[in-house]
Amino acid sequence: MGQASTKRINIYFITIVITLGGLLFGFDTGVINGTQFYFSKYFELTGWLKGFIVSSALLGALLGAASAGMISKSIGRKNSLIISAVLFGISAWGSGLPAILPESITLMVFFRIIGGIAIGMASMNAPTYIAEIAPADKRGKLITYYQMAVVIGFFVVFLTTYVIGSELTEQNNIDFGWRYMFWSELIPATLFLLLLFTVPKSPRWLMIKGRENEALNVLTRIHGQEMADIEFKDIKDSLQQEGKQKKASIFQKSLFPIVVIGTVLSILQQFTGINAVLYYGADIFEQALGFGNEDVLLQQILLATVNLLFTFIAMYTVDKLGRKPLLIIGGVGMLAGFLLMGFTLYLSDYSGVNSAGLPTISSTEGIICLIGILMFIGSFAMSMGPIVWVLLAEMFPNSIRSTAMAIAVAAQWLANYFVSQSFPIIVESDSNRLIADGGVWNQSLPYFIFSAFILFIIFFTWKWIPETKGKTLEEMEALFNKGKS
Repeated sequence: MGQASTKRINIYFITIVITLGGLLFGFDTGVINGTQFYFSKYFELTGWLKGFIVSSALLGALLGAASAGMISKSIGRKNSLIISAVLFGISAWGSGLPAILPESITLMVFFRIIGGIAIGMASMNAPTYIAEIAPADKRGKLITYYQMAVVIGFFVVFLTTYVIGSELTEQNNIDFGWRYMFWSELIPATLFLLLLFTVPKSPRWLMIKGRENEALNVLTRIHGQEMADIEFKDIKDSLQQEGKQKKASIFQKSLFPIVVIGTVLSILQQFTGINAVLYYGADIFEQALGFGNEDVLLQQILLATVNLLFTFIAMYTVDKLGRKPLLIIGGVGMLAGFLLMGFTLYLSDYSGVNSAGLPTISSTEGIICLIGILMFIGSFAMSMGPIVWVLLAEMFPNSIRSTAMAIAVAAQWLANYFVSQSFPIIVESDSNRLIADGGVWNQSLPYFIFSAFILFIIFFTWKWIPETKGKTLEEMEALFNKGKS
């Protein structure tokens, strides 16, 4: 079969390079938080239009994720990620143009969609690639590196927007500072593109394409000869078994339940409300909680720090404690955080007024709500954030992995779009009622809605998600078909 190269490649180096796609995922989706706070005032946007610009990237992500399976199956995970890196750079450059070209919301939406396509492709291919190179006993931890990178991306972009914003006056940020925030993404996008040329192609994709010598070479360079031979045989046996069957379809009786479980879990990740907080955190801090303009971006850094720290908990417990316990524990924490915030807002008398003339809660109530948000963020970061990506990357059989992963991720971006588009409309409507007649929900309604979905997540996990830690990719189909851990 030919002599495999003995030059080793460190699996952690490969993982870190690939997870830069996750960092850009976090950076690109997070940059909209600080920028929309200013460009919304620059363009004098309504709640609906603000939601459309913010969520336009999600339409691109839906398109990118939906097409990623076909593209990845054709040209491979690595080459798909190279395309996404180029698109990230184009989007970062173009998103800042409306401030120096004729004022064009359409132009911004176009480049945000380009960035969304990059996010969709990266969100499908990066965790899939990592799952396909990782040994079973390390796969959970290595895939959580991807979510860690997403979280770091949020942290870095919040820090970046804070540094840029703090060096300028508020009016400067409204006039042009937000385009510098967009352009800052060019640095990680360029680094990601260059480093991708240093990593190998996915061995499982090479095997699917019949390039066995190359696949064995890659496996040997990553795992060493002994483990490579075992991995090679497992993959080959799996593919041969699939070859004896009819052409695999996601609608097969043995496969369809796995696709449904993965897709529902992927959708539920968004209905926790995580991206409503991450995209509109600046608005929440200013409008509902009464923080001043000078504190808003700083509060976002606090949010990102908690997100980062609690992701470490998931990273170091996912292969020990397991996937299912983390989902349930995190679900309880998310529920407690949002209920704390929801009831505080609901019971408040809104005695204060912010700089925009909107009623706000007291400083004490604002701190309680902030604690609730941080409880939610920390709980999400140790559960639904990383664990959903771990499960999606490992639960689908070789024969349908690209297609099933694309469906699950595309469904997630569609759910993300729905939440991101509707959240500012609900909040704006509730704020208007608050001014007019004291309101009904006191801006608490979104958090009670999210709490109801989190309750369902806990039940769904308990009922339908089996424990997958330590299982090989080839064992997943039988495990999920049992429907229990």
